[in-house]
Amino acid sequence: MDRGEVSILAVTTLEALDAADVRAVIVSFRDVLQTHREAINRLNVYPVPDGDTGTNMALTVESTVAAIERSLGATGDRGDGGEAGDLVPAGPGGPAPAMDRVCEAIAHGSLMGARGNSGVILSQLLRGLADGFGEAAHLGAERDDKQGRSGRVVGPAELARALATADRLAREAVMRPVEGTILTVARGAAGAATEAAEAGKSLVEVVHAARAGAADALARTPELLSVLADAGVVDAGGTGYLLLFDALSHVVAGTPLPEPPPVKGVAPVAIGTVGSGQSVTDPGNGSAGSATSLANLRYEVMYLLDAPDETIPHFKEVWAGVGDSIVVVGGGGLWNCHIHTDDIGAAIEAAIDAGRPHSIRVTDLLEQVEEERWVREGAGTAGTGPSETPPGPRRTTGAVAVAAGDGIGRIFRSLGVQRVIAGGQSMNPSTAEMLEAVEAVDADEVVVLPNNDNIHAVAGRVDALTSKKVRIIPTATIVEGFAALLAYDPAAHVDTNAVAMAASAARVVPGEVTRAVRDADGPRGQIRTGDWLGVSRGEIKVVSPSPSDAGCRLLDLLVEPGHDLVTIFEGEGSTAADTRRLTEWLHEHWPDVDIEVHHGGQPLYPYLFSIE
Repeated sequence: MDRGEVSILAVTTLEALDAADVRAVIVSFRDVLQTHREAINRLNVYPVPDGDTGTNMALTVESTVAAIERSLGATGDRGDGGEAGDLVPAGPGGPAPAMDRVCEAIAHGSLMGARGNSGVILSQLLRGLADGFGEAAHLGAERDDKQGRSGRVVGPAELARALATADRLAREAVMRPVEGTILTVARGAAGAATEAAEAGKSLVEVVHAARAGAADALARTPELLSVLADAGVVDAGGTGYLLLFDALSHVVAGTPLPEPPPVKGVAPVAIGTVGSGQSVTDPGNGSAGSATSLANLRYEVMYLLDAPDETIPHFKEVWAGVGDSIVVVGGGGLWNCHIHTDDIGAAIEAAIDAGRPHSIRVTDLLEQVEEERWVREGAGTAGTGPSETPPGPRRTTGAVAVAAGDGIGRIFRSLGVQRVIAGGQSMNPSTAEMLEAVEAVDADEVVVLPNNDNIHAVAGRVDALTSKKVRIIPTATIVEGFAALLAYDPAAHVDTNAVAMAASAARVVPGEVTRAVRDADGPRGQIRTGDWLGVSRGEIKVVSPSPSDAGCRLLDLLVEPGHDLVTIFEGEGSTAADTRRLTEWLHEHWPDVDIEVHHGGQPLYPYLFSIE
């Protein structure tokens, strides 16, 4: 069955969903996300070329669809004379139903394909739906729909329970859920669906109630999150999740999928400093403090914790009073713990009370760079997949980096990186791509340089998916990645490298010149589409009519006594005249500072600056 046949499943109103229907919902969700992707991206309130929430959600669901197709293609479940994937539900007492395989594929495909923070949260929501549907199948929930199909299927009550499971799992993934995000929309949908199901409503009525609940919650997001109200927009992630219910309605009742709104209709918005590599409209993992905690809390503490599962709720409560940006994931007695805090001792003592901490890593975040990074969507300027250096002697610790730009890739390889993954802010690599690169490195221990805060969430999942020991270096920019590699020792163990590389990355001062893609009002005054922006540490510091002027004014703000080297990386849009003006300005105003110029080839940024 191809995409064009999906609507055939919904010629008449369904009373229940079988495996084929669930697959059709995910396919329709993929299709509608693709058409709405740019509109969702444009909800971002930051005027530089970022706003990739729609892209990340669309690519996450694309991976989910691919996993479903692979799973069904491998099983051979098809009707008489039908195409591969035409599902025949198992009858009572028959073999394991196709629903099991579809649900497993949804959970696995969304996990492996999750891109960016919005994709990670969406993968949790899809996993919740899959868990709920799978549970219904195993309980033997059987329905007959009007087409006479029988088997283990999902009715109104099962759908409501699955949405409630999705809501619960998404909130459990973060320490401090923030209202006004996709989490609010998920809860609104689950609550409305549960109420309708308990009232004995039909499947289509439960679907419509869930959509109405999600839409109402989305409309309230500006009331719950001040940055949305200031910008005059609703949450981007919640907007994407709402489309899931349009896909459900399309399959269950034959309702047409909605057309995307015109992206030119997005109003100019006010901006401020944006931190943690996340758009203001999409706080990423939905947790409090993610946009400001690094500015206020000095240390990052990470460790593995051997502790009984029942001790973790109390452990999280203790940590809630110690710091922020808290992530605790795992189960079965082993947990991976992360916190930003000013009290290292208290963060570790909490673990001792719960169990046994080990592989402890502490990073000083005092000078860690907080900024946005963006690359052209879908561009293959650094290759279409992981690239590698020629094989050499086996290393104790290997290195993987994410980057875009032919020159940038060459520099990373010259500094010892074995695998370079093409990607960046608007082309976030998937979990599967990150895992593939790590597995390809000829070392049992690997450091990963995301070089973009929006990739950290996906990169952080790789360690649990491989037998190798993986550590993520908290690099938010390309120049931080270069700086980190100055402390890279292939012969040292990964934890030693992680500490040294993070400290080295924190010492560089970054700068970027890029172009505004929308109008905005900000601390630097009115910004118009096409203006040139000087950006550092996640803050727009300069608004200018030309790239060279923006670069000179940005350098004037960033270079200080004590700096002895400014490195300029030329990207797409740079010119010899603009580069000459930058170097002449530096010679005139900072004659004792050395200057290096390299070809980077990075998209969207004519100039990157590294100041040391």
